[in-house]
Amino acid sequence: MNNEFNNRLAVVTGASSGIGLALTESLLAAGSSVIAMARHSGGLDTLRDVYADQLHWLTGDVTHAADLNRLSDYAKGIAPVDFVVPNAGVAMLAAGTDNAAFDQLWAVNGAGALNTLASLRAQLAKPASVVFIGTFLSRLAFPGLAGYIASKTALISHARTLAVELAAADIRINVVSPGPTATPIWNSLGLGDSELAAVANMVNSRLLDGKFLEPQAVADVVMFLLSNGARSICGQEIVVDGGYTLR
Repeated sequence: MNNEFNNRLAVVTGASSGIGLALTESLLAAGSSVIAMARHSGGLDTLRDVYADQLHWLTGDVTHAADLNRLSDYAKGIAPVDFVVPNAGVAMLAAGTDNAAFDQLWAVNGAGALNTLASLRAQLAKPASVVFIGTFLSRLAFPGLAGYIASKTALISHARTLAVELAAADIRINVVSPGPTATPIWNSLGLGDSELAAVANMVNSRLLDGKFLEPQAVADVVMFLLSNGARSICGQEIVVDGGYTLR
């Protein structure tokens, strides 16, 4: 990747923990400035101590139009945006008929991600690279996660169409679909300790190295897709799942 990230501007949502935090740190270390938006500062506090001149943190929720407008206005005051990763996401266990849960999951994982890009559309550089975050579960059935899977699968499909629609504007769009990754999202499912342990044991048994992915492993693939090395990769989904879907 050489120095291609140096002096570039990236936007990452859901940047305060997990994959978003790992990606933010990778971009900063590569020399980019990052507008990191999240509902809470989380791990960004430590990064601000190290990358004070590069890191711009905004409190915001991707389901709120006012927050996305503020994000766009903030970016406009800095420079054209070279990289966008709408990473903010939520997961919850819900019955397939729980419409309220479906609405919330789509509001964040689907509409939230798409609206993030839309809000920044006028601020994008030429060329620009966008990576959406899907899920390996779009290939599987996982009881209780129908709403989560549906929201992410719809996003993946939408991203393919956007890749065609925005190609003429020199905007390249791809998707990274993580597998089981050690992030705080697992603790949001509402499972007790014993239930979480049982799920973790089942998941680990299908992973080729027997353990959850680290967020950095996913962030590394996102960095590649953002880079010029992936300049001919358009509208694709790369699954980073430690071999889970092979079994």
